[in-house]
Amino acid sequence: MKKWLEPVKSAWLGVITHKLRSFLTMLGIIIGVGAVIALMSIGKGTEAQILDQIESLGSDLIIISPGSPTAFGGIRSGGSVQTLTVEDAEAIAEQVNSAEAVSPSYSSYSQLVVGKENLNSQVNGVTPAYAEAYNIETSSGVFFSEYDYKRGSKVAVIGSNVADTLFPDTSPIGQEIRMGNNVVIVMGVMESEGGSMMGMGASDDSVLIPMTALQQMFSQPRTSRGEWVVSSISLTVAENGSGESVVDEITTLLRIRHQLSLDADDDFRITSLEEIIGAVSEVMGVMTLFLGAVAAISLLVGGIGVMNIMLVSVLERTREIGIRKALGARERDIWSQFLIEASFLSFGGGMIGIALGWTASALVNKFVSEINTVVSPDIVILAVSVSVGIGLFFGFYPAWNASRLKPIEALRAE
Repeated sequence: MKKWLEPVKSAWLGVITHKLRSFLTMLGIIIGVGAVIALMSIGKGTEAQILDQIESLGSDLIIISPGSPTAFGGIRSGGSVQTLTVEDAEAIAEQVNSAEAVSPSYSSYSQLVVGKENLNSQVNGVTPAYAEAYNIETSSGVFFSEYDYKRGSKVAVIGSNVADTLFPDTSPIGQEIRMGNNVVIVMGVMESEGGSMMGMGASDDSVLIPMTALQQMFSQPRTSRGEWVVSSISLTVAENGSGESVVDEITTLLRIRHQLSLDADDDFRITSLEEIIGAVSEVMGVMTLFLGAVAAISLLVGGIGVMNIMLVSVLERTREIGIRKALGARERDIWSQFLIEASFLSFGGGMIGIALGWTASALVNKFVSEINTVVSPDIVILAVSVSVGIGLFFGFYPAWNASRLKPIEALRAE
């Protein structure tokens, strides 16, 4: 056992004998590991933050958007495209059994005026089912009811930013907001959720009113058949239903309603939240790896520094190597001593780098409210493994070079 510990002891003495040089050698590894952990934790945290916002809408959410074929075979949506109607939403609610909380919506913009305060905001005409589809909760007041919707009541549920801007010193519940020549009464304030994720759901800067009221107040277009055009249709899938089968049923139903031929492209898009979550996870995973790869460049530089110092160390200790080999030390003993010394430097730098990266991640999490960081075990294991691997890789040549020295030539060295 003592024989096996001898190279470890010699390597450790080589590290602590030249403390400053050892620290400067480890510095590249420390910075590299710290940068890898800090940047990858930001990437992981950003991914988790985005996925949490999407999943808060409900994993069973499906959104249907209008669209038309482009010259390149893609889909063009929004703008003047008018392929979805209120009647489409009603048909889906009636004929697709697993579809729940079906809510058409139409978006417009208006200037909101309350006394001396005013604000330009998006006004969405929706149905009461919209609150269920997007899991909307009110911090005060209530969401409008089916009774309000059928009557076309001029009531509104507003975002938290709208409430803070228009009613800075008073409760908005029961207060009036002027929209052009119309007046609506605030009956609820939505809980703050930040900006809408990729245009889905209501944001803190939006206003929701019954679509029946919006049809009276704004110019909502109709099709040639007199059907009300909508910006999108949202719905959820029943617990016992399958998202894929619901999408297939809706596709068949809308193609029939829109009288599309068999070889015609769909004039609508159906997007499920599961599909969006998968796509976002894939993209953010690639981005996190890219950040880690950028930070790993400094690890490479640190590894080169380890090799340079180990070569210098071999040169300085040439006589020592010659004496040890003259006294019977084998090439394996010399080789293992210098390789272990390089591993000590890399591993020590990796441990300090972990502490540095963890601290940087915690500071970002504390002082930058827009960014959440997540330091997962796989990031730490990856960083340490890479740092030790770099030490072994870049320490191999100096160790091999030292083991190949001939005793007589080594003893002659000055």
